[in-house]
Formats: sequence, C-alpha cells, structure tokens
Amino acid sequence: MKNSTPIKKWLAIYTRPRWEKKVNQLLSEKGLESYCPLNKVRRKWSDRYKVVEEPLFKSYVFVKVSDADRSNVRMTTGAINFVYWDGKPAVVKEKEITAIRRFLNEYENVEARPVKLKVNQRVRITNGTLMDHEGKVVDLQHKTAKVAIDSLGYILVATIDRTKLTSAQPK
Repeated sequence: MKNSTPIKKWLAIYTRPRWEKKVNQLLSEKGLESYCPLNKVRRKWSDRYKVVEEPLFKSYVFVKVSDADRSNVRMTTGAINFVYWDGKPAVVKEKEITAIRRFLNEYENVEARPVKLKVNQRVRITNGTLMDHEGKVVDLQHKTAKVAIDSLGYILVATIDRTKLTSAQPK
C-alpha cells in the first residue's frame, strides 16, 4: 500500500470585493494554507496619519491545496471561484509566492501594476519556446500581442499571450 501525500499547488482565488482578508482568515480556520499579500500603506485621517494593511492584489487570495481540497475552498464564504488559465485553475509557482513575501517584507507602499504594452514597444518574451527573445509589438488584441522577432535576417511575427511579455530595455 502506497503512502503518498497529495500534491499541493498554489492557486489564486477570486474573492468578493474587499473580502480578501476575511477569506484568508476563513481558509486558515479551515486548516488550509492561504496567503493574502498585505501592503503597508500610510493613510491620512482627519487628525493623524496611520499605517494600514491593504491587500496588494484586489479581490485575490492565494491558497495552497490539493485537488481534493478545491471544493472546500470554493465553499468558503466570500470566495467566488478560482482564477482559470486554459480551462484549469491557474497555478502560481512557489518561488513567485516567496518573491512576493520577501518583497513585501522589505518595502512598504508597494503598487502592483499590469504591464502596459504599446505598438512599436520593444518586449522580451518571458515564457514558451521563444523565451528570452526580444521583438517589437506590431499589433495588440484583448489578451494577445503580435510580436515581430528579428532573427536570421527574417522577421517572424508571433501572436503571444500578453502575460508572457515584459518590457525590454532599448539597445
């Protein structure tokens, strides 16, 4: 008889607005490992300044669960659903969770912004078979970008998911 422990992966949950801390607490009370990245922000009241903790990612909480525990997470009050990618719950790498924790421990008043892409902008591909290649954005769609990659005297045009691109430094 095998004594195998189920594989647990970090998944992102979409929560009701302003329920991030509560969902994190409810998941912890259920015995599940969860993480709501909190950002220390200095706010001004009418009579004083106060440092408050706000969720870094609005309406998102991360939870480390096995496939068997996913329904338990979904049944948590305030949790709407998992964030999906290609029809499956999106898996967040352990090293990314660790990097977020380390970054928030070192800095206060952090801001999370999506990468803004523009036509003719130089980008670097961060994932997939063309990883680490650079190119120029030729066209933007809702979730994808057409990137011209100059290589071997040819220009290859690939349609790439926006999340797999980052801004490249001009040479």
